[in-house]
Amino acid sequence: MRYAFPLVLLGLGSLITALDFTVVYVALPWIARDVGFSPNALQWVVSAYAVPFGGFLLLGGRLSDLVGRRRMFVCGMLLYGVASLLGGLATSPGLLICARALQGIGGAVLMPATLSLVVTMFDEGPARNRAMTVWAVCGAAGLSLGALLGGVLTSAFGWEAVFFVNVPLTVVGAAAAFTVLTPDGARRPGGLDLPGALTGTVGITVLVLAIAHGADWGWASPGVLGALAAGAASLAGFFAIEARSRNPLLPLRLLANRHTSVGAGAILLYGLTLQCVPYFLTLHFQDVLGYDALRSGLAFLGPTLAITVGNLAAERLIPRLGTYRTLVLSLVVGAAGTAVLAASLSVSGSHLGLLAGVVGFGLGAGLSFATMFIVASTGVAPHEQGAVSGLSSTVLQAGAGAGLAVLVAVAGHDTAGLTGEALRAATVDSLRSALFVAAAVAATGSVAVLAFIREHRKPALTGLTAAEE
Repeated sequence: MRYAFPLVLLGLGSLITALDFTVVYVALPWIARDVGFSPNALQWVVSAYAVPFGGFLLLGGRLSDLVGRRRMFVCGMLLYGVASLLGGLATSPGLLICARALQGIGGAVLMPATLSLVVTMFDEGPARNRAMTVWAVCGAAGLSLGALLGGVLTSAFGWEAVFFVNVPLTVVGAAAAFTVLTPDGARRPGGLDLPGALTGTVGITVLVLAIAHGADWGWASPGVLGALAAGAASLAGFFAIEARSRNPLLPLRLLANRHTSVGAGAILLYGLTLQCVPYFLTLHFQDVLGYDALRSGLAFLGPTLAITVGNLAAERLIPRLGTYRTLVLSLVVGAAGTAVLAASLSVSGSHLGLLAGVVGFGLGAGLSFATMFIVASTGVAPHEQGAVSGLSSTVLQAGAGAGLAVLVAVAGHDTAGLTGEALRAATVDSLRSALFVAAAVAATGSVAVLAFIREHRKPALTGLTAAEE
C-alpha cells in the first residue's frame, strides 16, 4: 500500500497525456464550425499538439534527471492545465492552435517525468512490471477513452468541454504531487547540454512536422523536402554534439544497451502500426457507419476494454514467457486482430467480425504497450531513466506520426464525385488497405524480434536471463 497513492497519481499523468491525442477527434467538426477553421487548416488542431509533443520529449526526459522528476511532473501538470483553459476559451483558429502547442509542450514535460517516476520508484522484476502495467493501462486506455469522452462531452456541453475537463484534473494532480511523491532533493550536478537540446529538439520537431503533413503538402513538395533535409541535418549535428558532450542530453552509451535498443525498436514498430488503428476506426464509425459524436465515443468501449485486458495479461505472461517472447506474442496477436478488423469492414457493418478484430487488436496493443516500455528501461541506471523515458516517448510519437502519414497515403483512394453508398464503399476499401498494411508491418516486426531471440539465445553471449528471453 506504500506506493498505491503515488501509482494512482502517476496513472493519472499517463491518462492525461494520452487522452488529448484522441479526445478532440470526435469534436473536430464542431470546432471547425464554431471557431472558423477551413477544411485544410483543421488538421492543425491535431498537429499543433503532436508536433511540439514529439519534439520536446527528449528534452523533457533529460530535465527530469537533472532538475527533479517531481518538479517536472508538477510543471507539466500546470502547463497542461493552463493550456487546456486557454484552449476552451479560444475564439479564433490562431488562439486554439497556440493553446494546443502549449498543451503539447506540457505533455512533453509530463510524460517522461511520469514514466521515469514509475521506473525509479519500483525495482526491476515483478514490482516494476506491476507498476508499469498500471501506467500502461491508464495510457493505452486513455487513447481509446479519449474518443468516448470526446463524444460524451461534445454532445452534452459543446466542444469547449474537451479542453475544460483537463483543468480540474491537472490542478488535483499538481497539488497531490506535493503530498504523495517523494521530494526530489538537490539538483544533480552538471549543466544542461544546450547545443544538444537545441539541435535535438529542432531536428525532431521539424521531422515530425514534415512527416505529419507529407501526405497533405506532397512528399516531393519544397516544404516537405526542405523540412526533411533540415531535420536530418539538425539530428546529425545533435549526434555529433552528444558524442563529445560532457553532459549529453542523450548519453549515446544508452543505445548500446540491447534492452533499450530492442525496446525502442519495438516502440517504433508499435507507433507505426497499432497506435494508428484507432484513427481509422474513428473514420469507419463516422464516415461509413454514420455514427454521431456520442455513438462514436461509445463504440470505443470495445477497444478500451480489450486494451485494458491486454495490459493486465502482460503482467502475468512476462514471468511465464519472458519479456521478449511476450513482446513477440503481442505483435502477432495485434497483427492478426488488425487483419481480421480490416477484412470485416463493410458498409453495412459486420458486427461479429468487427468485434473479433477489435478484441484481437486491443489485446495485442495492450500486451505490447506494457511490455515494450519494460524492455526499454531494463538495465538502465536510475539517474538515466529520464533520458530513456524521453527517448522511448520520442520514438513512439515519431513512429505514430510517420505511420499515420504513410497509412493515410495508402488509404488515399480517389473518391471525387462519389456520393452516398458509392462513397462509403470507396471509404471502406481505403480503410481496409491501410489496416492490412499495418497488420503486415506488425507481423514482420514480430518475426524480427523472434529472430533476435534466436540469435541471442546463449546466455554466455548476451547475459539474457530466462525471464528476459
